[in-house]
Amino acid sequence: MPQPDLTLTPAGPALAPRYSEHRPAERRGPDHRPAEHRPVEHRGPDRRTAVRRPAGEAASDRRPAERRPAPPRNPYLRLFALPGTRAFAAGNLIARLPMGMFGVSAVIMIAGRYDSYALAGSVTATGLAAGALAAPWIARLVDRYGQARVAVPATAYAVLGHLLLLLCVHEKTPAWTLFLVTAATATAPNTGGMSRARWAHLLRGDRDALHTANAFEQATDELCFMLGPVLAALLCSTLFPEAGTLVAAALFLTGVLFFAAQRSTEPPIAPRTTAGSPLRTRGMVPLLAVFLATGAVFGSMEVVTLAYVDGPVAGPVLALQAAGSCAAGLLYGRARRTVRLRTSLAAMAVLMTLPLLAATTGSLLALAGGLLLAGMATAPTMVTGMGLVQRLTPASQLNEGMTLAVTALLAGIAAGSATGGWSADHAPFPAFGFLVPLTAATLALTLCAVTRVGRAPHPRA
Repeated sequence: MPQPDLTLTPAGPALAPRYSEHRPAERRGPDHRPAEHRPVEHRGPDRRTAVRRPAGEAASDRRPAERRPAPPRNPYLRLFALPGTRAFAAGNLIARLPMGMFGVSAVIMIAGRYDSYALAGSVTATGLAAGALAAPWIARLVDRYGQARVAVPATAYAVLGHLLLLLCVHEKTPAWTLFLVTAATATAPNTGGMSRARWAHLLRGDRDALHTANAFEQATDELCFMLGPVLAALLCSTLFPEAGTLVAAALFLTGVLFFAAQRSTEPPIAPRTTAGSPLRTRGMVPLLAVFLATGAVFGSMEVVTLAYVDGPVAGPVLALQAAGSCAAGLLYGRARRTVRLRTSLAAMAVLMTLPLLAATTGSLLALAGGLLLAGMATAPTMVTGMGLVQRLTPASQLNEGMTLAVTALLAGIAAGSATGGWSADHAPFPAFGFLVPLTAATLALTLCAVTRVGRAPHPRA
C-alpha cells in the first residue's frame, strides 16, 4: 500500500494536497469536478431549453415549476385555454339564443291574438328590415366607442321595443301600432359579430386558430337557430302566448350584460380612419352580393320545407339542416386547411339537389336525410365567407364589415322567403319549391366565379 505524502504545516505534519486540489480556483471549470458532482445537461421536451442538474437526480425530482404542460391537441381546447375566452363565449351564447326565439314568439302571439298569420308575418318582416338597416350604424358606433359602451344601451332599447310589442299585442291595440313599436327593436347589436371581433383581436396573426374560432362561432349560430324556435314554441304553447318574447328579452339583456362585463378580451378602440365605409374596400361589394344569394338559399329552404311537410313534424325536420351545418362546422374547424369560397359554394350547389330529389320520392324520411346532408355545406361556406370579410375589412371597422355581411344575409333570407312562399303557392308539383334554393346556390356560385371573390387575399386598408 503506498504511503501518503506528508508535508509540514504551522499546525504540524499533514497530508500533502494533490496537484488537482491546489490548482487556482479561477482555472478550474465545472468539468474538472469529480464525475459524481458534475451537473448533467438534460434537454427539455421542446429540445430548446437545457436544464442542468447534478448527476443521479432523476427527471421526476425536478420542481413542478420547471415542467411545461403540452398544449391540448384539440384546437377548440386550445382556443378556450386563452384567459377570458370561456366567459365571453358563455355570455355571447346566452345573448345569441334569443335571436332564434323572437321571430317565432312574435308570430305565435300576434297570430293568436289577432287571428291573422299575414299580420304576424308582416310585423316580423318589418322588424327584420328595420334591423337590417340599423345594424351597420350600430356596428359603426361599436367600432368607434367600444363594445361595452354601445352594446348595453342598444340592447336595452331593443328589449324595451320587444316589451312594448308584447304589451300592444296583449292589449290588442290597432295593427299600425305593432309596426311602429317593432321598429324600436332595430337597435339590437350584432352579438355574433362582436364575438368574432374579439377572436380576431385575440388571435391576430394566427390564421389557423382564427379559422377554428370562426368555425366555432358558425356552429354556435346554427345551434341557436336550431334550439331557439323550439324553446320559443314550447314556452308559448305551455305557458302563455307572450312567454316566448318575455323569456327571450330577459336572456338577451342578461347575456349582453355578462358579455360586456368581460373587459379583458374586448378589442381596443381603433383610431378613426378616413377610409369611409367598408363598402369602398376592394372586393367587398362582390362578396356581399354572394352573401345575398347565399341568404336566399336559407330563406327559401325554410319556407319551402314548411310548406311541403305542413305538419307538426315540420320543425324537427327543418332543424336537421341546422344540425348538419353545426356538425360540419365543428369538423371544419378542426381541419388544418381551408377551402376557397368557390369550392364551398360548389359543394353547396351540389348538395342542394338532395332535398329536391328526396322530395320527388314523397318520403319524409328521405327528405330529412337530404336536409341533413345539404346543411353540411352551410357552415363551411359561412366560415370561409366570414374569414374573407375579416381579411378585407380594416381593423378599425371590423364590426361594421361583419355586420354588413349579416345584413346582406338577412336581405337574402327575406328575398328567399318571399320567393319560396310564392313557389309553394304556385307549384305545379309538390317538390317544385325545392328548385328555389338550388337556383339560389347556383347563382351564388356563379357570382363568386365571375367576380373572382376570394381568389387572392386583399390587404387591409
